Formats: sequence, structure tokens, C-alpha cells
Amino acid sequence: MEKLLRKMGCYNTNKDESGHPLWYSPITKKLFAMSHHHSREVANGTLIKILKAAGNR
Repeated sequence: MEKLLRKMGCYNTNKDESGHPLWYSPITKKLFAMSHHHSREVANGTLIKILKAAGNR
């Protein structure tokens, strides 16, 4: 997930919101919360929400 976001130009701001890291998307010019899933699968709804916030949908 993080690889895809980085490829899109997004980056971690090193800030947290409710325990979730905040990322910034240069496409949408918005901050969005990412989850700490690492190698675990992300639920479809969560995945869609993150990709939309990053500007991929």
C-alpha cells in the first residue's frame, strides 16, 4: 500500500491522528489517515477510502 502511495507522490507527514499516520497527497492537496497494516490485507472499504483521498479514483 505504501509503495503505491509513494509512487503516486504521496508522503508520510510524520504526524498522527487518532493513532494513524497522516499522509499528504499532492494530487488532491489533502491530508488523509493511513492505517498500520504493513503486510496485512486492508479491508476493501478502507482501501477505497485511502485511494480516493490520495487521488486515485
